[in-house]
Amino acid sequence: MAGLRPDGAPHPAGIFRTAPFPGETTSSLLSRLAHRYGLEEKALRSCWQWRNYPPRHENGSARADAEMLLNAAGRRLLSHLCGVEQDVLARALPSWGQEDAKLPAAPDAGPAAAWRIGGALAGPVAFGCRLCTARRTGTAVQVMRYAARRQRVCARHGRWLLDADAGQPLEHLDLRGVPEVVAAQRQWATVARRAVRAGAQPERVFALAHAVVARWWEQALHWQQETIWPRRLHHLAGGNAGDKVDWWRIVGRDAAVFPEIVAVAGALLDPAMAQLAWIDSGAGRPRPLPADGMFCHRLGERVDRPWLGPLAATDYGSPLTSWMGAVIRMRRSAGGPPGYDNDPWWLRQEHQAATMAGQLRVMAAEAQAGGSGTRWRATVSAEHRFRITRLLDEAREELAQLRGAQSGTTAEVARTLLEHLSQSAELIDRAVLHTAAAAVAAGVALEEVAQWSRLPAEELSQILAAGRSED
Repeated sequence: MAGLRPDGAPHPAGIFRTAPFPGETTSSLLSRLAHRYGLEEKALRSCWQWRNYPPRHENGSARADAEMLLNAAGRRLLSHLCGVEQDVLARALPSWGQEDAKLPAAPDAGPAAAWRIGGALAGPVAFGCRLCTARRTGTAVQVMRYAARRQRVCARHGRWLLDADAGQPLEHLDLRGVPEVVAAQRQWATVARRAVRAGAQPERVFALAHAVVARWWEQALHWQQETIWPRRLHHLAGGNAGDKVDWWRIVGRDAAVFPEIVAVAGALLDPAMAQLAWIDSGAGRPRPLPADGMFCHRLGERVDRPWLGPLAATDYGSPLTSWMGAVIRMRRSAGGPPGYDNDPWWLRQEHQAATMAGQLRVMAAEAQAGGSGTRWRATVSAEHRFRITRLLDEAREELAQLRGAQSGTTAEVARTLLEHLSQSAELIDRAVLHTAAAAVAAGVALEEVAQWSRLPAEELSQILAAGRSED
């Protein structure tokens, strides 16, 4: 049954059967359909009456994650052109059954459509694997699919499929140099089944583990012992991130940390780990969680970082300590109403990791502003900035005490002045080293930082490597 064009002319019946991929966007299917018929996508779109314009990024470029909603006549037309029954399309296309109040719904209404942003309809949109598409259809065309971040590995071709909402040119990252990421995708299936058996939703478990590890990723710039993630990131960048390391840290984060996310998710589902958190809390005799607690120590071992325990344990207010608090409250039957603080998988909004698109927008805004003060705040963690400010405040207090310390014997005044000056100098030196470490971690050349801090570059490098800049 042929439909009608907006001008009243009949549409040709579908000749080629164009089946959807599971989770594909309707817009992606339309694009592949146009390619199959050798038409420009714009020409095929003219079969529908559009109520708005395609969504675009702030710079005016088209959004890869654009999605379309169809009225009943529009769905019938697309089904007809694809040669695929509507119930098949409904099962495969997450946006298929969604309605839009602006589209005509009368029985005699013609085919109509409206543009939307895919991520606002049915979750994150990612690029599909072109090799998988070619294997199934014979043509390596672009495909857009709704895919959560726990489903981004194409194990067959060793690719990490990237978000489609960020307006950056890459569709995937090559995982051939980091086989542990592919292995983690297989391990996640086991972890997800464990979550179901434990009565937890796998997507919530993954979201919490993702927030925990993404927070570590930001802090790892200041971890001298961290060697796994830099190596993995350079592999994802094609061998060397070079002078674009900040960009690659954003684009490659989710792939680089995926094995740790799966490991943390598995650990948080382990009753033995919950028992360690309970013991660390003092069990029946409550006490503050210790920096050398067994839970964080064991968690560090499970992510192949035995030194991580004290850093994770003292990161107060993190999603990990929130999880521990919920588990402990549940053991003590002191939690709030269901779904609140006694829900270990409750992820607060402030703990959610920034998306790739959001971080790239911040980077672009900073570049447009000429790298002003926002760059320092975006790169240096709040904890590190707090330590520098605290050292400077303490030095200021020491110097302020010298104003009234110049009366008495010569020996007494000299001793007081020298003690306070010495203490102030030590605090300032520590502030210098903290600032230098933050600048180097942010990508500033070591030679420039050494010149500004009036230290030989080799000596500064040794100090930073030894971790002597830490409190």
